[in-house]
Amino acid sequence: MVLPEGMVAMKRISLIKKGAAIAATALTALALTACGNTSTQDAGSTGSSDATYKIGVLQLTEHTALDAANKGFVKALDDSGINYTIDQQNAQNDQSTCQTIASKLVGDGDDLIFAIATPAAQAAANATKDIPIVGTAITDFAASDLVADNDAPGGNLTGSSDLTPVAEQIEMLHKVLPDAKKVGLLYASNESNSLIQIEMAEEALDKLGIEHERYSVSSTNEIQSVVESAVGKVDALYSPTDNTIAQGAAQVGQICKENKLPFIAGEEGMCMAGGVFTLSINYEDLGYRAGEMAVKILKGEAKPADMAIEHLSAEDLVVVKNQEMADALGIDLSVLDE
Repeated sequence: MVLPEGMVAMKRISLIKKGAAIAATALTALALTACGNTSTQDAGSTGSSDATYKIGVLQLTEHTALDAANKGFVKALDDSGINYTIDQQNAQNDQSTCQTIASKLVGDGDDLIFAIATPAAQAAANATKDIPIVGTAITDFAASDLVADNDAPGGNLTGSSDLTPVAEQIEMLHKVLPDAKKVGLLYASNESNSLIQIEMAEEALDKLGIEHERYSVSSTNEIQSVVESAVGKVDALYSPTDNTIAQGAAQVGQICKENKLPFIAGEEGMCMAGGVFTLSINYEDLGYRAGEMAVKILKGEAKPADMAIEHLSAEDLVVVKNQEMADALGIDLSVLDE
């Protein structure tokens, strides 16, 4: 499912595990537009076996993939058996709000910050060099200047990458749509990881001898006009794992449906919202992997500087088909079963 645009921000959730008592106190200060209540429990020191760890979550925006990563992270914490409180914050895809929230989490003295998506991780990294940060739903940590090296981060930040199988997705596009001569590449110009994937897509398309043209937006407000400008100029539209496009995937799909233009998306949530097919990673598994990393850091078993960026394996990839959209466009997806 994809959350509708304009949905109110997630409220902060305070959780105490392992039977610890909850001291619920209403906060009237430090209230942010994107959030509700937060915990006032004190956290123990990192590494103590009986500590209650204080964790802050900074999620860039609400859409299926990022929500699933958040869910997986919390599940990993629960499965680990540690005691913790968690402060859930959502920036609603606003860069300045990301910075405000990151500063707040640092000021709260959190033991660890979980950052979901590249802009969220960048805001957290700019806010602190001391508090451990675990990021996820980030394509390339090193290319986004979050770590010195993906194999040896060297600082206070590490995490799990959602590097998309772009080349394989383009090969699927060519297999399903062999007559496509030109592909439009839809992405948000202000997302560095989207640009990385667009360049990967261009390389894959070049190898197949398929023309391509970029169509970029700076916000969801531009999606309609930009997608409509591609109609009649390209034979298919492709978007990687892009947070802005993910928010507006249903809108993209509707325009493409009305104009018989196939839309191939970078991940499952985007595909089911408006795409036709994709090869996708599991974002809940990705978040779970990040949660496991966070637990090791909190328990003093590892340091972010020494923890290589983790990736899901090829076995975790799944072919996703939006049969309803395929039928509407008259596209035969049976070739994907061969």
